[in-house]
This record gives sequence, structure tokens and C-alpha cells, in this order.
Amino acid sequence: MKPATRRKAYFWLMGTCLTLIGLGWFVVRLFSVPVAIGMSCVAAVIPPIAVIVANRPDD
Repeated sequence: MKPATRRKAYFWLMGTCLTLIGLGWFVVRLFSVPVAIGMSCVAAVIPPIAVIVANRPDD
């Protein structure tokens, strides 16, 4: 995978993580706390995956 493609994938994953946290903490928690906690848990798993994708060696 090219470095530009890895960088793009990293930013998409981290953007998804920040979006999930922001929506969970500021919007969804007003309606359902368990769903907001679930969104935060999913968002907590994304950064390690993003780091693995970003640091994968070239083929």
C-alpha cells in the first residue's frame, strides 16, 4: 500500500473515531446513555487499528 493511501486510511479511521466520540458524548447521550457508551467503546478500539494500518510495511 502506498504511503499516501495509508495516510488517507489513517485519517479516515481517526476522523470516524472523533466523530463517534463527539456524537456519543454531545448528542446521543441525551437520548440513550447505553448507546453512547457503546459508541465510545467502539471509538476506543479504532486508534490501535489506525496505527496498525498506518505503520504497515510497503509491499
